[in-house]
Amino acid sequence: MPALPPPVLAPRRATRKIKVGKVEVGGDAPISVQSMTTTPTTDIDATLQQIAELTAAGCDIVRVACPSADDAEALPAIARKSQIPVIADIHFQPKYVYAAIDAGCAAVRVNPGNIRKFDDQVKQIADAARDAGVSIRIGVNAGSLDPRLMEKYGKATPEALVESAVWEASLFEEHDFHDFKISVKHNDPVVMVRAYELLSERGDWPLHLGVTEAGPAFQGTIKSATAFGALLSQGIGDTIRVSLSAPPVEEIKVGTQILQSLNLRPRKLEIVSCPSCGRAQVDVYTLADKVTAGLEGMEIPLRVAVMGCVVNGPGEAREADLGVASGNGKGQIFVKGEVIKTVPEAQIVETLIEEAMKIAESMEADGTPSGVPEVSVS
Repeated sequence: MPALPPPVLAPRRATRKIKVGKVEVGGDAPISVQSMTTTPTTDIDATLQQIAELTAAGCDIVRVACPSADDAEALPAIARKSQIPVIADIHFQPKYVYAAIDAGCAAVRVNPGNIRKFDDQVKQIADAARDAGVSIRIGVNAGSLDPRLMEKYGKATPEALVESAVWEASLFEEHDFHDFKISVKHNDPVVMVRAYELLSERGDWPLHLGVTEAGPAFQGTIKSATAFGALLSQGIGDTIRVSLSAPPVEEIKVGTQILQSLNLRPRKLEIVSCPSCGRAQVDVYTLADKVTAGLEGMEIPLRVAVMGCVVNGPGEAREADLGVASGNGKGQIFVKGEVIKTVPEAQIVETLIEEAMKIAESMEADGTPSGVPEVSVS
């Protein structure tokens, strides 16, 4: 019997499909993970190096800032040499929209709230993008909402964000341009979630999810995971970007894990480990950290359980592909539900890594595709 697809909380919302370079967005396309470079765009080599690092981490689409003429001049080389599609991020100066299209960028992000006389130029932008096969992201942001909407609503409410987005979408559609996705970002997850819920009811546009200015790594991860989880669990969202005050590779790691946790992206290595408690008879924290570090980069679907007591440990370890149930300074090693050996605590990490490598070699020899790897430590 063929393997059933992993369960999800809700079917994906039906949206139109567009292309960002070689990456399909919306429709039945996988949810893509994006980030943005932090290097000066004018430093072409540094920007391409960071894009390469993001690509290696699993980034699907990358955005680069284009606030000046010098940045615009760097775009052709970056777009041509990048391994993944490049989106040019445009604010204030509409002339850079055309420069980005001419440079061969896969898409252009426009912020209608702070581009001068943007509405008057939608036809020209739509014509240029259509001729070049370039898609657009209409990026509405709470921090740069049109002053008229701020006056109407008093602040960046969900309704204000949605009104801005729907208005701009209607302008592009008036000119028979439909290759765009929309974002309505806010730094408050509750406001952001409600805005996307309202927007999803108004049209079939693909939606790019983001909590803007989410904060440092810990806080930003929590806010993004909370907001994305609330929306993705309803089937809302076609691309995501976790905005962290941290190196952009960390954004990709978090975004990927969010999608894997919801079965919206095939799982790879998964470490299941207990939080430890007064029952623990081994140092679970250290064991889990060392096993995670030793298996970093493993691409096969493998669940490893690292467990530290006799209450839940044996059950969790037995359910994982590979696991250890620890106690009294030693650990029982489980492979596919069976105890294969008992080792001293000092040998648990090396034994788990050794057995994980054996499983990986066996799975690769069998042609097992990437899926749901799980490692439990208890």
